[in-house]
Amino acid sequence: MDIQDAVTMIFKRLMTLTTAMLLTGMVNAAPQLLDRVVAIVDDDIIMESELSQRMESVRVQNRDKDMPDSAALREQVLERMITESVQLQMADRAGIRISESQLNDAMSRIAGQNNMTLGEFQQAMVKEGVSFNFAREQIRNEMRISRVQQYQVGERIQITDQDVDYFLASDIGRMASAAEYRLRHILITVPSGASADDYQAAEKKSRDLVAELRKGAEFSRVAMAESSGRTALNGGDMGWRKEGQLPSIFAEVTPKMAIGDISEPIRTASGFHIIKLEDKRGGSTQMIEQAKVRHILVQPNEVRDEEQTKALIDQLYEQLSAGADFTALAKEYSDDPGSGASGGDLGWVSPGEMVPEFEDAMQTTATGDISSPIRSQFGWHVLQVTERRDADIGEEVQRNQVRQMLYARRFDEELPIWLRKIRSEAYVDLKESL
Repeated sequence: MDIQDAVTMIFKRLMTLTTAMLLTGMVNAAPQLLDRVVAIVDDDIIMESELSQRMESVRVQNRDKDMPDSAALREQVLERMITESVQLQMADRAGIRISESQLNDAMSRIAGQNNMTLGEFQQAMVKEGVSFNFAREQIRNEMRISRVQQYQVGERIQITDQDVDYFLASDIGRMASAAEYRLRHILITVPSGASADDYQAAEKKSRDLVAELRKGAEFSRVAMAESSGRTALNGGDMGWRKEGQLPSIFAEVTPKMAIGDISEPIRTASGFHIIKLEDKRGGSTQMIEQAKVRHILVQPNEVRDEEQTKALIDQLYEQLSAGADFTALAKEYSDDPGSGASGGDLGWVSPGEMVPEFEDAMQTTATGDISSPIRSQFGWHVLQVTERRDADIGEEVQRNQVRQMLYARRFDEELPIWLRKIRSEAYVDLKESL
């Protein structure tokens, strides 16, 4: 960017301000500085008003914390805005856009995380003194920057199967990937120096309690009333335990139990133990129901507006309901570049892999049926579930979790390096002294 371009840009911004002064009758007032350029960043400029607004936003968000003095805060915020400007210009050149529907979805998710509706979230922000429109644009910019970072940094990070294998074979990997169990426990004790009759009586009581529990008795209530164990007053709750942290008397029994199972009485020198597997997480076993799905996606575009897109999906739904070939229609009409060429086939889909609207339709559509048209952030869909199955995806989930963890770790290492590089390569002219 040369000096002439910078002057032209500043002139346009100042002309806008002058026009505003004329429209509000301020031309005869005493001259005063309404705004000024504080930095030129490649083909963009940062104005004093923008910097002040961002500083105030930071203060509001951190009002309960000790803040640095204004000069230090100004320097930090300005540097952040410069780096953001470089990335947003990269997004512009790459054609990265965030639609209103995508932005609304993101805002709704943020509101939901705070247990609010979008309207309540907007009211709360106004009450806190934060402009909702300013917040929307900040989130839009953050989404665009995130996409730039994924393209520029994320695509260079490759996590191989060998990387995953090495991690799982390490001590840290074995510990992190081990199954965890949440158990409840009841102990029926026998007295010190117990006789055979004492053991027989304790065993009978234990078996009676197991029968009662398996018929639906509340485990926590029975534990509080009958157990002599240390966790009795907590309803027998032992909390979460890694497989290697289980008491040895439970180590052989617990991994074979299903969630909700009540064990047979386990005899030890102290008496008889009863355990219930309350929950399980991690490990290499995880059963889920998968659906084999195919779909047709149509999206609005330059020559087809929303109404025309809806009319097309309705037409395709009618043809499919009348027996038209799904594969042929998907190849001809689907706007999904990944599945369209293969007749709309998405393969086996696990819970949580699709957007909520698609997943709801997938769950409620009977095997073999065609769903009625549904709208998601990607456009209009019709789908068909061709098969369902129960699958053990524990090992796959475990490896994917490790892959994501290693990717995130590598991304966090590479991102600061990339940010320093693009910052050093950018044309930045600070105008603080003007």
